[in-house]
Amino acid sequence: MKRTAIPVLVVILLLLLIAGGVAAARYIDRYIPTKERADVEEVLGISGEEAAFYYNDERLSGVRVIVRDGQAYLPLAWVNENLNEKFYWDDEEKLLVYTLPDTVVYADKRTMGSSGAPLMLAEDGEIWLSVSLVASYTDIRSELFTDPVKRFYLYDSWEARTVGTAAKEAPVRVRGGIKSPILTTVAEGGEFTVLEAGEEWSRVRTADGYIGWIQHKHMGGTFSREQVSTFKAPEYTSISLGEPVCLVWHQTLREEDNADFDRLIAGTKGVNVIAPTWLMLTDNDGNFESFASREYVEKAHELGLQVWAVLDNFNKGENVNSEILFSRTSVRQALTDRLMEEAEQYGLDGINLDIESISQAAQPHYVQFIRELSAACRRNGLILSVDNYVPSDYTRGYNRAEQGRVADYVIIMGYDEHYAGGEPGSVASLPFVKGGIEDTLADVPKEKVINAVPFYTRRWEETAGTVTSSSMGLEAARRWVEENNVNLYWQDELGQYYGELDTENGVQTVWMEDERSLELKMELIREYDLAGVACWKLGLDTEDIWDIVRMDE
Repeated sequence: MKRTAIPVLVVILLLLLIAGGVAAARYIDRYIPTKERADVEEVLGISGEEAAFYYNDERLSGVRVIVRDGQAYLPLAWVNENLNEKFYWDDEEKLLVYTLPDTVVYADKRTMGSSGAPLMLAEDGEIWLSVSLVASYTDIRSELFTDPVKRFYLYDSWEARTVGTAAKEAPVRVRGGIKSPILTTVAEGGEFTVLEAGEEWSRVRTADGYIGWIQHKHMGGTFSREQVSTFKAPEYTSISLGEPVCLVWHQTLREEDNADFDRLIAGTKGVNVIAPTWLMLTDNDGNFESFASREYVEKAHELGLQVWAVLDNFNKGENVNSEILFSRTSVRQALTDRLMEEAEQYGLDGINLDIESISQAAQPHYVQFIRELSAACRRNGLILSVDNYVPSDYTRGYNRAEQGRVADYVIIMGYDEHYAGGEPGSVASLPFVKGGIEDTLADVPKEKVINAVPFYTRRWEETAGTVTSSSMGLEAARRWVEENNVNLYWQDELGQYYGELDTENGVQTVWMEDERSLELKMELIREYDLAGVACWKLGLDTEDIWDIVRMDE
């Protein structure tokens, strides 16, 4: 019996040892932190010249940042979209252009920074900007780490940061949990930024450039640290008329039209700006035909009027392709110089841009022209105003917000709601005008917004399914109604009278612009406290309309 008991005891002891070993292994596996070091290159998934990119401490894996010769380079497209839209790349002439309030600066791939590194890279059809260049014009801060792999941190937020300290040497792990590999270690008393606080673990950014998780038992106290920016943003000052604007356009399609100034202006009241359509683009090299007259300007000045000459792309623009014209830096420079020469020669007070019907591809290049022209106007004391359609998805690229920053006035062409070749309807219904004002004010300060009103009505004719239209000035529309005994019906929603006439050729319809409809538009201008009113055009007005369309009462 004793001999058989010994083997049984041995088996029991062995089983107990095995069970204890299993329990110990389970304990170690569950409760003992791993000391495994993370493979940072594998964790971040980057190598070579590419850097892991963190924007306000969030990893952007889809944005390629290049590190070369100790300098980080950001994709231009990303910079434009997220940091600073004023960096402009001329792909035709291979120039980087940046417009300051009163000057324009240029760089190409040969331009070096103070460190001796290129300010930009142009490779594989893409453009990258050095962070030092971006930081020269943008309120950002950044940090670059290169050992053992490249990590780049960029911030444009200046909110206070929560800072923690390590109560003892603290491992920072890839994920929350003691079995997650260690990215780095914070020494006792070392600081880190707390990005996200959990129940047992917090997500942190360490001083040596890692984002990971730290266990709360390793943390001491936390405190708030203010972030202070020393960046001084360029000031894009504006030139104001100094009083509410009442502008009227004078359409001059030939030099002889200037002779009508005395007769046409005599019937107006309250006008303080006249904008003759003198400057008409003729080709893609920035040349324009001009009907400017020194005598005209002097007469206007004697009457207390400023003269803002209009530059347009449609009166003589059969051969003008706006994308080709505005996409070349040398052409924009030449056009700007010619405009400044014109202003000096004729004593102009301002330039009014009326560039219409351009493609979405051309719109960013046109905005760059506005920037550059604004710098020249600012240097020369000229007022720059820009005419715009009522906002729409198609015209989003006109970038009214940027216009509002660099130009002196942004004019809403609050008409052509229904236009020649389109469906019959109002030229400028009240909801259309109100929507245009509100949508523009979402991007442009009210002190710079001028709403333009029409001095014309369209008469629509529908014959055998075909729609045609013709425009009539205020007096001509009034006569047409009277001569044809047209009954007018007030449409409260549209803020206009509507009338129709049956003829042997078909039905003619009008949505009238008159004293009552224009008074409602002026009420909107005053309600939204806009910078003024503009009127299209001189010669279509009546003397009595100026008692309504004026800003000096």
